[in-house]
Amino acid sequence: MDVKSAAIQVLKQAGKALHAKDIAQQIITDGLWQSAGKTPDATVSARIYSDIKNKGDDSAFVKVGPQVFALRNSGEMPISDGLVHKAVEKPVESASENHGFSFTQCAQKVLENFGNKKPMHYKEITQQALQQGWLVTAGKTPEATMYAQVITEIKRQQKRGDQPRFVQHGKGYVGLSQWMKRGLAYQIEQHNHQVRKALHERLLAMKPGEFEELISLLLAEMGFESVEVTKLSGDGGIDVRGILVVGDVVRIKMAVQAKKWKPKNNIQAPVVQQVRGSLGVHEQGLIITTSSFSPGAINEAAQPDKTPIALMNGEQLVTLLMEYGIGVKSSTPALFEIDDEFAIQDLSV
Repeated sequence: MDVKSAAIQVLKQAGKALHAKDIAQQIITDGLWQSAGKTPDATVSARIYSDIKNKGDDSAFVKVGPQVFALRNSGEMPISDGLVHKAVEKPVESASENHGFSFTQCAQKVLENFGNKKPMHYKEITQQALQQGWLVTAGKTPEATMYAQVITEIKRQQKRGDQPRFVQHGKGYVGLSQWMKRGLAYQIEQHNHQVRKALHERLLAMKPGEFEELISLLLAEMGFESVEVTKLSGDGGIDVRGILVVGDVVRIKMAVQAKKWKPKNNIQAPVVQQVRGSLGVHEQGLIITTSSFSPGAINEAAQPDKTPIALMNGEQLVTLLMEYGIGVKSSTPALFEIDDEFAIQDLSV
């Protein structure tokens, strides 16, 4: 049995979120999987992280805390104060269909179908999602979880220089950014879009050695330690090596290949196989490219019973560079909006 299948079985039996160490220990105790490595919990954690990153909302897993995972259809969702909130995130479109909508997906569906291009209060959004059967939760405060998920997404996308799909209007009201096709916020997004294009063009103009140095800098900003660019020849296709440190607890050796390719040249499956064959003992693989990946490469990277290879395409690379302020400068103006509930007569009390 592969690690992910074994982890799913252990989490189903536990019926609650577990730390990666507990998952690994139970997997080995039950004889579901054996590891010759000294840190099986790191392997389990890396496989689950990789699955979440590659599949997103389609992953069977959800991260609810540092090195703590649960099953998406019966897991626990974090709320804004850092506590863990019991929730079954298995919404359904109808009695016969299950689309697995997340809280934020439900928020978008409600706003599109019932918002009439006007903001709605997060409590109303949550209640409408529950009534439509799009959101099923066993939690006692689904409204708090809904609002926390939406606000977290807004902050994350703003940090990356993207236009969030949601807009916070104050006093708990939320709208969709697609309704706002004018104004300063829209102009900022259009400007950042051009910056992303220019940054990508500069990446393509770099020399191979310069590009590898840039990748090493990004990895260091992302939390990697002992980052080192390998020799330009005889490295077996590996350009950078480092150790990914997660929560000062898990340390994962990573071997990175950096491919500065034009957008039309997608990475193919043989490249993924080459990287996997070049990995050292207990190493995980990562391919970073300015282009993209073919379906065959994506399938090869996620092959069961093989060392997973993480993939970062050009769009993701540019997004991370902007998020960590590499190659760009950030200026954050304060944006003010008139409160529609404000009235002049309120001042004459």
